[in-house]
Amino acid sequence: MSFHHIRFPLDIALGARGGPERRTDVVTLAGGGEKRNGRWAHSRRRYNAGYGIKSRADMQAVLAFFEERRGRLHGFLWRDGLDHSSGGAAPLPTDQDIGNGDGVQTQFQLTKRYGAAFDPYLRPIAKPVSGSVRVAVDGVEQAGGWSVDATSGIVGFASAPADGASVTAGFLFDVPVRFDTDRLDIELNSFDAAEAPSIPLLEILP
Repeated sequence: MSFHHIRFPLDIALGARGGPERRTDVVTLAGGGEKRNGRWAHSRRRYNAGYGIKSRADMQAVLAFFEERRGRLHGFLWRDGLDHSSGGAAPLPTDQDIGNGDGVQTQFQLTKRYGAAFDPYLRPIAKPVSGSVRVAVDGVEQAGGWSVDATSGIVGFASAPADGASVTAGFLFDVPVRFDTDRLDIELNSFDAAEAPSIPLLEILP
């Protein structure tokens, strides 16, 4: 699939609406009970960028971005204003546990944990922000000897962490998305205003 490593206009994205979606089958039994089955291992995020458009200039920026992406054809980066960090505003190298060393493994996928010890969800992070990733081994930040692939979120070490060593990371990240429409329905409602009731975006899962 074609992907453009460019971010949707940030000022418009911060006014958008959206969040995670799950797909669950619910079957009601004859006695009134239920059987539930989660069809997706990972949640998928949907957004509506139309809510972030405040002016004609905003709409022109989105129009140009939409045309350059050829509608649904090419994916791009999206900044989720609520959820774009491994921890706080400034990532720490111990924010997220991404694995344990065994003396052999050199690659670890960035992940973010949601929930407590009961049944946490581990979300793979594939689009870390360049320059934001910090890595630690057994709580000690690593100044070098590792790199991160900004297109997959895989951290690679030059030498494998020791057996039993805890590997952690902190990072900012974007969501890989695409337009979920091939048509923009634009309304010019005044001299310097424009409105697009719906500009749906859909997360691209690995």
